[in-house]
Amino acid sequence: MTRLGDPWLVAPRTQAVCALLTEAGHAAYLVGGCVRNALLGAPVADIDLATDALPQAVLALAEAAGVKAVPTGIEHGTVTLVLEGQPFEVTTFRRDVETFGRHAVVAFSRDIAEDAARRDFTMNALYAKPDGALVDPLGGLPDLRAGRVRFVGAAEARIAEDYLRILRFFRFHAWYGHPEDGLDPEGLAACAAARDGLAQLSRERVGAEMARLLAAPDPAPALTAMAATGILGVVLPGADPAAIAPLVAAERALGAAPRWQRRLAALGGGEDWAERLRLSKADARALAASLAALDEAGAAPAQAAYRHGAEAARDAALVCAARARAAPAAGLEREINCGAAAVFPLRAADLALGGPALGAELRRLEALWVDSGFRLDAEDLRRMAEAPEGGG
Repeated sequence: MTRLGDPWLVAPRTQAVCALLTEAGHAAYLVGGCVRNALLGAPVADIDLATDALPQAVLALAEAAGVKAVPTGIEHGTVTLVLEGQPFEVTTFRRDVETFGRHAVVAFSRDIAEDAARRDFTMNALYAKPDGALVDPLGGLPDLRAGRVRFVGAAEARIAEDYLRILRFFRFHAWYGHPEDGLDPEGLAACAAARDGLAQLSRERVGAEMARLLAAPDPAPALTAMAATGILGVVLPGADPAAIAPLVAAERALGAAPRWQRRLAALGGGEDWAERLRLSKADARALAASLAALDEAGAAPAQAAYRHGAEAARDAALVCAARARAAPAAGLEREINCGAAAVFPLRAADLALGGPALGAELRRLEALWVDSGFRLDAEDLRRMAEAPEGGG
């Protein structure tokens, strides 16, 4: 019998939440991502539990034990228990009565197999008892071990329940799929056939899913499949994944961590993509800086770092290397660090000028300073300011 021993799953707080349910005669199973990641030896972030206890019973048990309980999704059976600052989502076994897009009418169940049947992928329909014993109602463990992302039941039905599952299919392949086996043919065909349903999704949900997909160690195979099925063009018109595989190679050669904004810029970075994906202001600024540095592809990395920041300069250099199918330039990080740390040595008070002429002269001198590789000092620049433009 497969048994989990991940520290997160056997931690005292996790066991305490399970005991809250089991000591009252209810079932308690860890479920979904925490079980999947524990089996893979990957980090476990959130811990979700499934139970046959009805939501009101969970609330009553928590109140009696002095545990904070938040009815975060009580109409769908979810109560969040907070123990010593750590949240645990506890959801009653469910079966779908009616589904229409993102919304569903559910009935509570006492059958773990019914609960498993309404999940998206077989690798997410894995459960574990409090002692770590694995429960696999749908044969998800072989799929997980083989790196096979497979929909539960009929792929078309699972997608019709929530069209975001199209993007999740590609995202899960990018993170958990076998890199050489390709995507599940049935799932891929179902996603392609239902791609028009993506228009029903909010931009925030699409943007969040794409960011997580692009952050995978190597999203190239998934993005290539998305492009081949027309799905990438629906989400990001004009996107071209050709540079993603060489970009991943360039990142690894430089020792640079994956950065989804960089991969987004490498796809083409359309003018409206930030709005299309409803990026946060910070993420939109990061993308804009990377694209601006890319537009100045002829500039030295140090200059790009000075004007747009180290991350944007690194992004531009790596994307340029990927498009040229070349390795990152030697000394790239040294140049970037030099530019990012550079501080223009002149202030307005250093020049005997005023009005519009002052700003123009400062910009001229700054350009000369940047072109010098930041070697000119304040005295050099003052002398140059005193000389007529173009003079000796």
